[in-house]
Amino acid sequence: MNGPIIYFTLPLFGGIPITQTTVSSFLVMIALCVAGILLGRNLQKRPSRRQVLVEKGVSALYGMVEDTMGKHNAYWTPYIGALFLSSICGSYIGMTGIFRSATADLSTTLTWALMTSFLCWGCSIRANGFVGWLKGFAEPIAVMTPMNIVSEIAQPISMAFRHFGNIAGGGVLTSLLYTALATGSAAVLGLVGQSIAVSIVLLAVGVALLLGGVRKGKLLYKIIGVVFAATGLLALLGLTGVPYLQVGVPGILSLYFDVFSGGVQALVFSLLTMVYVGNACPPPEEA
Repeated sequence: MNGPIIYFTLPLFGGIPITQTTVSSFLVMIALCVAGILLGRNLQKRPSRRQVLVEKGVSALYGMVEDTMGKHNAYWTPYIGALFLSSICGSYIGMTGIFRSATADLSTTLTWALMTSFLCWGCSIRANGFVGWLKGFAEPIAVMTPMNIVSEIAQPISMAFRHFGNIAGGGVLTSLLYTALATGSAAVLGLVGQSIAVSIVLLAVGVALLLGGVRKGKLLYKIIGVVFAATGLLALLGLTGVPYLQVGVPGILSLYFDVFSGGVQALVFSLLTMVYVGNACPPPEEA
């Protein structure tokens, strides 16, 4: 698995490369803007099903932000929602097989993490003043100053690498699996194809297992029957280069690496952002 491909370079400021990540990010941004316009128009007092679902989602998002950051920070909800949707859609766009996941590029997650850190610093400066913000690095004792500085630097790095590592790692494992299954397909078909009798037997056994699985409702029989029948048929036809073992297996793992992991990382990144920004924006009486 290689890094994002550079499509072309804009002749501005010494050259701005337009990569796969840039295209995926802009497509996600455009899709979210269009979805926001379509879902937010024609609102009525007697809501339709679409409007009810949208209002439920928005209410749940506001409730999560208020529970995590406090009601006084409810105005952060649009930002948190945009961050979560950009993250989860930026991960899921890689499932199309055409575009690259935007979150599989460290530059994307690092930018979001730095935005969170700058927001925290800005809120602290607004609440305590610049001098008060600097004094915070020396509390509770002056010896802690280096550790506090390291903690501030490590915060965006850990957030960025956690999100990027999970999405990029899933993509690498999926690519390795595809390569291994293609190699296994060629090896099995090459071995079976050396004997016509073995191919015919595998085809017959596969058809019998498939019919038995359909009749008895046995999913395992169906799967084994399809594999045996496909192996025998492809070997008889001499199609030893068909990577038939790639069908199905990567899709099951994709449910975890792409769907589950992408959703969890988007939620974790948003929750960490809410916690960090919420700590930097305490209630007025505490501030």
